[in-house]
Amino acid sequence: MMIRPYTDADEQGWLRCRVLAFLNTAYFDNVLQKKEHYENPSIELVAIENNQIVGLIDIEYEMEPQTICTAHDTVGGMIWHIAVHPDYQHRHIGEELIKAALKQAKALKLTYLEAWTRDNAKIQKWYEKMRFVQTYTYHHLYFDEPALEKYDLSVPAQVRPVTMFAHYTGSDPDVLNRASRRHLCMCYVKRII
Repeated sequence: MMIRPYTDADEQGWLRCRVLAFLNTAYFDNVLQKKEHYENPSIELVAIENNQIVGLIDIEYEMEPQTICTAHDTVGGMIWHIAVHPDYQHRHIGEELIKAALKQAKALKLTYLEAWTRDNAKIQKWYEKMRFVQTYTYHHLYFDEPALEKYDLSVPAQVRPVTMFAHYTGSDPDVLNRASRRHLCMCYVKRII
């Protein structure tokens, strides 16, 4: 396996790897048709084996504190994407991607990495193994049409919401129970020493 910087020619392989890696996670419906490009500088790496992308990591980093990340008053990097193709999981590819990204982050004088994930025990355990610390949580809520009927949404008469995705920072069980689907969203932070 080789880890190298992402190039534009990698886009289709990057997309395939990400879609397949996310398929059996709480992010199964977060499908991209194009790879994101970032407003700020970034570390974008891919892991290659057998001439295909088997892993990826994208980190957009700050030039000034708290312009991308939320955790500290020093500059950090936001892990927007980290994924390993399901056929190549449990072979330490994610760990190698983190190590390679940390090396670059250290050279850039970043002081921490931040990542957000949803409630998945395996992924939480992996971040903790990589020495990330959970710092904050809130909920991602999905509402289907019957669940939305319970809310008075201020929208024009010609607009009829059918589904809705929302961030919820409260703890009212009634709100949580009204959602058709809900996930605990967690922030993990790793200090770079």
